[in-house]
Amino acid sequence: MKILKLIVIVLGLLTTNMFAQKSPFYEVYTWQEKPIENIELDKFKDKDIVAFKDKTVNEFFFINENALVEYSLVHKMYWLNSNDKIEEYNKVYLPYSAGSEVVKNKARVITADGKIQELDDSKILTAKDDETQRTYKYYALEGVEKGSFIEYYYVVKKYPDYTGNRITLQSDIDKQNIEFDLIAPVNLIFKSKSYNDLPQMVRDTTNTEKNHWKLHLEELEGLEDEEQAPYKAMAKYLIYKLKNNSANPSNDIVTYGIVSQNIYGSIYAENDNKINSKLNKFVASIDGAKDEDLAQKIRAIENYIKTNVFVTEVKREDLEDLSSIIDNKVASESGVVKLYGAIFNALDIKHQIVLTSDRRELKFDKSFEAYNFLQEYLIYFPKIKLYMAPTKLESRLGYPPGYLTDNYGLFIKQVTLGGFTSGVGSVKYIKPVNYDKTNYNLVMNVNFDSEDLTITNLKMDRTMDGYYAVFVQPFMDIAKQEDKDEMADGIIKSINENVEIVEKKMFNDSSKDFGNKPLQIIADIKSEEFVEKAGNKYLFKVGELLGPQQEMYQEKARILPVENEFERSYDRKIIVEIPEGYQFKNLDNINMDESYKEDDEELFMFKSSYEIKDNQLVIAIKEYYNKNIIGVPIYEEYRTVINSAANFNKVTLVLEKN
Repeated sequence: MKILKLIVIVLGLLTTNMFAQKSPFYEVYTWQEKPIENIELDKFKDKDIVAFKDKTVNEFFFINENALVEYSLVHKMYWLNSNDKIEEYNKVYLPYSAGSEVVKNKARVITADGKIQELDDSKILTAKDDETQRTYKYYALEGVEKGSFIEYYYVVKKYPDYTGNRITLQSDIDKQNIEFDLIAPVNLIFKSKSYNDLPQMVRDTTNTEKNHWKLHLEELEGLEDEEQAPYKAMAKYLIYKLKNNSANPSNDIVTYGIVSQNIYGSIYAENDNKINSKLNKFVASIDGAKDEDLAQKIRAIENYIKTNVFVTEVKREDLEDLSSIIDNKVASESGVVKLYGAIFNALDIKHQIVLTSDRRELKFDKSFEAYNFLQEYLIYFPKIKLYMAPTKLESRLGYPPGYLTDNYGLFIKQVTLGGFTSGVGSVKYIKPVNYDKTNYNLVMNVNFDSEDLTITNLKMDRTMDGYYAVFVQPFMDIAKQEDKDEMADGIIKSINENVEIVEKKMFNDSSKDFGNKPLQIIADIKSEEFVEKAGNKYLFKVGELLGPQQEMYQEKARILPVENEFERSYDRKIIVEIPEGYQFKNLDNINMDESYKEDDEELFMFKSSYEIKDNQLVIAIKEYYNKNIIGVPIYEEYRTVINSAANFNKVTLVLEKN
């Protein structure tokens, strides 16, 4: 979770009879003496790898009156049937961090003929990642050959994670004998929910000494990733959380009501006069902070902070302190949210803090309250119905990261009652930005060289706004001229890397223009890439003037939905001056019309058409996608529209004399 862990176990959680617990499960846990004698490999002979054991056990355990810890066991056994998989799995990595401790670990190799080689601690090596400087430990497995099994298990002692923990059971490999067990003292009641057709956990009522919930699957087919699929969100997983203490069962421990109050208290802590004075000076330095137009005012504040305050993922007390943030211009993610909150309150800008998840990784469940859904911050402004992503440099007002939209989130609203102000949370849908707010448009004028028709002189007029401009326009004020030129050249040459740029100009290239005016690039281009001579004819590759287009192939039946980052629209026009004495022969190849409707609403569409006007060939191409999440039942309709653009890309017109 990226939010602060503000919840602690409430007073009264412990009961005196808990300290007579028996030992934790791992102390008596071990593996089988003969692990493979009942395994039949014939039906898996075409597989490169199969997991024949995938077991996780998480136990919450009181080690004394004040300390609840979590022991987490991971036990896996893989059969490796290819050299590539041997190379991939010849190391077993052990969890290693300052906040956890490996209390038990074993590893062994079982050869194809059943010989067992157990590894001792001398085979555990330590290394450091050159990039992250993170230290890690691993077993170096020896004697692994094709057809061997590798088996290992370890137990980690760590700080208990009970506010919402995700256990993913499905991966891209086939598995046999899959188990998850959740064990807790008898007074701690957990609640879980399974996703993507995974069975629900069941309680073991035969265990009277501890609470025990479990899930067992005989087998689980591997899930292959597919193009543009939210793979992690679609794999089978479960989430569990601590619901309550049986000594006080009416009080839920993990609720959005509690976390909303705590987050509110953290972000909107009362400031003293000294901090308020600093804050006022900070606001006074923001050009546009007093603008009458609310959206312009918020954009000015956002641009200033994202230009002047560095946001780090490091969590440190001074990085959440407003005074330090204003002085040093460095903040943690929660610290910069505090800064925005303080400024918006000072300027009486009504807003709500929103916490949500990336829908590619974890879709926010509106009916199951767990804090692991609360991963990313947004700020919502109800008066203008726009969102801002305070911690994301590449986002601006009205265009939050697309994968955080089309999802649900926890909205925390400031409410005052009886002179006391607090935060009240409610789960609401985060509507995506409509397709007509994100455009990537083009007008291309084409003239054939009078001396050599294989040479084309092009006039490109490219405009972009919304999500297509958010990665560029807000940063133009601080970009060096050579970086601006490189960016413009990249956009121009996106139609073809080999075109010659004769002249280019850029308009609306200021951070203040984002959300107000589209970024525009006008360029004169010369190229020999689009026309070929074939005898006394010329082949004009008009479709390539759009640049490469996405094409989706699907040899197997689609299993997973498609998820796009944002809705989008394209409006293109190609105006071709027809050389005197020449004509195009196969103009009907231009005409394409593919679309998909639901309830009379057109969700995706590609349409191209032409007309001859004043010795010009005028081609109009319109395309848009008014839906991000494409379910499997309509995948083929979506793919047809997507591939229409790729099909137009292949259109070649025949130019010949009259």
